[in-house]
Amino acid sequence: MERSILDLNLKDKHRSSDIRHKTKLINAGKHAQQLKWKWAGHMIRTTGERWTKLVTTWKGPKGKRARGRPIDRWTDDLRKVAGDNWIEAAGDRAQWRQLEEAYTREGP
Repeated sequence: MERSILDLNLKDKHRSSDIRHKTKLINAGKHAQQLKWKWAGHMIRTTGERWTKLVTTWKGPKGKRARGRPIDRWTDDLRKVAGDNWIEAAGDRAQWRQLEEAYTREGP
């Protein structure tokens, strides 16, 4: 779509980043990652026992799991960047913002 806005063909060999800069469109995947990161920090910093906070920090049912590869959880991407103590890191806004840059650069 962006190439059609600028009337470019694939043969022209323009980089996607250059095309996106010219059209001033945002990368949807990167934007979604930023929103997820900001929501996680906001949710953890809330006070009280809210449902979203309880569900996110829940460890899952006890007992044996099903055979096969474990299902990826919503917090697995956050743990890759911020570590296992990502909840404490989310409490510090300055540190959380620095980690956001690393998260959106790396991707899930």
